[in-house]
Amino acid sequence: MSGTREAIAAARRLVVKVGSSALTTAGSGLDVARLDALVDAIAERVARETQIVLVSSGAIGAGLAPLSLGKRPRDLATQQAAASVGQLALAHAYAESFGRYSLTVGQVLLTSDDVVRRSHYRNAQRTFSRLLALGAVPVVNENDTVATEEIRFGDNDRLAALVAHLIGADALVLLSDVDGLYDGDPRGGATRKLTEVLSESDVDGISVGMSSSGLGTGGMVSKLAAARTAAGAGIPVLLAAASEASAALTSASPGTAFAPADTRLSARRFWLGYAADTTGKLRLDDGAVTAVVRRRRSLLAAGITGVDGEFQAGDVVDLVDAKDRPVARGVVAFDATELPELIGRSTPELPEEQRREVVHADDLVPLRP
Repeated sequence: MSGTREAIAAARRLVVKVGSSALTTAGSGLDVARLDALVDAIAERVARETQIVLVSSGAIGAGLAPLSLGKRPRDLATQQAAASVGQLALAHAYAESFGRYSLTVGQVLLTSDDVVRRSHYRNAQRTFSRLLALGAVPVVNENDTVATEEIRFGDNDRLAALVAHLIGADALVLLSDVDGLYDGDPRGGATRKLTEVLSESDVDGISVGMSSSGLGTGGMVSKLAAARTAAGAGIPVLLAAASEASAALTSASPGTAFAPADTRLSARRFWLGYAADTTGKLRLDDGAVTAVVRRRRSLLAAGITGVDGEFQAGDVVDLVDAKDRPVARGVVAFDATELPELIGRSTPELPEEQRREVVHADDLVPLRP
């Protein structure tokens, strides 16, 4: 067994994410037998003194049948209505199922605001910490009943990666209707499953598609993105089929394992890189890209070629290269209105009160390609 799988099997604090397609069907709604099987596997792991946070999709899917909806609605209002009905059914089902093992569950509904805003982020940390200390199993979902296109996470895979770092998890397990990461669409044949992903180069050029179930918002695209986010932040990840939950949560033997980066990002740097909302862009020349990404230096006005967006000093902005690709994120030290007259100028050329870094190295996080 690889070191990554050993770390997942031995994790003392674990985030488990399960997708809609593993819990619900379009015609019948919530599949209680599947949910019970998942809870059986989680309860077995909890009995080994592992703290588990469950990130569960399925609220909208669970609300389809009660509302006589044949498929997942496209409009936001009907999605919110289905989530309102389905979230209650889902929470009740989890409470009953975990109750078979005398385990208490706590429902935690989040919007992206809760991890984008630092004060909300800290509040969420405290809530999770207390629930786990009291021996409860937090069950997390995006708050679909109030989320809008502007504030929603978009999929629970990303939410799970953010929660894993937020609670200081030792590992992340992503469970769905696929049994791992393939180097192409497995439905087309002639593809190979990757059992271990040791570095970014292992997934370069891999083409992955969306879920075909019609129930979820993610698919392999979002799962791969979530796995790379968590692994890049120093958290080992296992991607496996929900039908293999028991093996995934005990031996960590099935699926695809993603090795973590050598260093775990601090909470602030992770927030900057993956959770914070950005309000604009700073365009960098090639020299500035090298300084910021490879040499981990501060961004100076001389390396900026353009400014996009409306932002104020203290906001988080993307730093992009000449091809408009984000290469880093950071907290900007100037308002957007101040920068046009400064860009491209060396520090000695600037007025004395403006001779400071546009983005300080301590407030800057290079992004993985």
